[in-house]
Amino acid sequence: MMLDELWATLSGVSGAALACCFVATAVALRWSARRKARGAAVRARQKQKAALESMDKAAQRFRLQNPDLDSEALLALPLPQLVQKLHSGELCPRAVLFTYLGKAWEVNKETNCVTTYLADCETQLSQAPRQGLLYGVPVSLKECFSYKGQDSTLGLSLNEGVPAECDSVMVQVLKLQGAVPFVHTNVPQSMFSYDCSNPLFGQTTNPWNSSKSPGGSSGGEGAIIGAGGSPLGLGTDIGGSIRFPSSFCGICGLKPTGNRLRGSLIGILLGGRVTAPLALVSKCKIGLKSCVYGQVAVQASVGPMARDVESLALCLRALLCEDMFRLDPTVPPLPFKEEVYRSSQPLRVGYYETDNYTMPTPAMKRALLETKQSLEAAGHTLVPFLPSNIPYAMETLSIGGLLSDGGVTLLQNFKGDFVDHCLGDLILILKLPEWLKGLLAFLLKPLFPRLSAFLSNMRSRPAGKLWELQHEIEVYRNSVIAQWRALDLDVLLTPMLGPAMNLSDPGKAKGAVSYTMLYNCLDFPAGVVPVTTVTAEDEAQMEHCRGYFGDMWDKVLQKAMKKSLGLPVAVQCVTLPWQEELCLRFMREVERLMTPEKQPF
Repeated sequence: MMLDELWATLSGVSGAALACCFVATAVALRWSARRKARGAAVRARQKQKAALESMDKAAQRFRLQNPDLDSEALLALPLPQLVQKLHSGELCPRAVLFTYLGKAWEVNKETNCVTTYLADCETQLSQAPRQGLLYGVPVSLKECFSYKGQDSTLGLSLNEGVPAECDSVMVQVLKLQGAVPFVHTNVPQSMFSYDCSNPLFGQTTNPWNSSKSPGGSSGGEGAIIGAGGSPLGLGTDIGGSIRFPSSFCGICGLKPTGNRLRGSLIGILLGGRVTAPLALVSKCKIGLKSCVYGQVAVQASVGPMARDVESLALCLRALLCEDMFRLDPTVPPLPFKEEVYRSSQPLRVGYYETDNYTMPTPAMKRALLETKQSLEAAGHTLVPFLPSNIPYAMETLSIGGLLSDGGVTLLQNFKGDFVDHCLGDLILILKLPEWLKGLLAFLLKPLFPRLSAFLSNMRSRPAGKLWELQHEIEVYRNSVIAQWRALDLDVLLTPMLGPAMNLSDPGKAKGAVSYTMLYNCLDFPAGVVPVTTVTAEDEAQMEHCRGYFGDMWDKVLQKAMKKSLGLPVAVQCVTLPWQEELCLRFMREVERLMTPEKQPF
């Protein structure tokens, strides 16, 4: 009886009014929750604008004081030559810093790559140790590198207005080597994308073509270096985040073995003693900002990005020093092996034209084959080689390792925040109930096996299953190493995804990370070298590049890489773990043989 009366009441005018109230309340709560995110975005843009104005004023002031300085000639100097002139006194560090400040400001107008100006660089310049290998060199930093007094937002509102209390180890070592960090650069929201956009600072664009992505997650670094606004930068890589921007922006980048450069431990030990209270020690423990801490199945790496390979080698040589090993004792004390890097012995090079998972674009395939032919002509031996079971490495090991908690930890960073378009549908999928992910994976399997596999491995697993997965990764790594050694290979040449994709499309083609993520799963060093540019013939052949699966990721990829005439295309160079010097040596050989036109400025 009471239920009948209640139903009659709710089905009338008052029921409609009540429903409207519920809807209005839901909308109001949602708006209120987003108010904090809106405020964070406004403040972030205001800080960015003020920082850029300070940069411009500093650069203009210096230009007025030094009207005879040849800025173009200075900016054209390769990094090793720049360092030589700085050490000899032929160039003044102030001239170099303020010239690059002005160029970075100009580059930012076109690409939106700079999030903040590290204004204390002017003070830091006077304190730079003259004996350092990077004395006087301006260095750009991906925004995730903690810098005292500056936010590392990762494009998330919860991190806005939370400045770091100390420098990360990497920043400290750079300073001890005489380098001058001068800007933070943009990243995609949460750094879980290979595009570069977020609600706080907006979209970063490619310096070669503003309708194209610069790659990610070190996309700001790719853009600023690719356009000549920085001679050297630091990025991070857990699925291709150094290599995508390097490929898309026509520069060189190295992803070392995961622990060769960490810089994420306590950064306050000087002279062998603690110089800060324990409370500060705990706050400084993580020198690299992240959305997910404790995930170790797939290793993240810190690595250099620059216009040429010699610059990468110089950076690695500088960072692998006693200060690094003292400040972060978890980094193996392995100094740079000069004799390996400088060797000219012929190499035994494995190679593959395709991984049979992501179909290479015509430009990618041509880049690989032309590089192979040049290496053979130079006296190196080329041997066909393809790591086993790449779909398993991608779907089960890599995606399973990165999202073993079902994405719960990542999602916590998005509470009350906007979700950027660069993430595609990732956050929406991660929010689905576990049972629904499983059901969708089952239903999609016959028609879309890749999507099904990704969904299935985005589900949470108990500790026992996680240990099992980590063991499977070890077994897989050992099996690939055994394959490698059976052919007595020195190095490996592979395609690298390219050319640059249209803005926003990386988030819609998640399967295309196979050429890079494999080597995060294996924890092998891998570097990118640009070797050619897209031709009219490459463009025409894109019509026939349908992909291996015919799913939405293949279709997006084909569309995203059209209209790319003249854009850079790279190859990837890989070695076994801890052989960064050999990787760089191979990259230098590829660069020497291919000699591409790399700078768009």
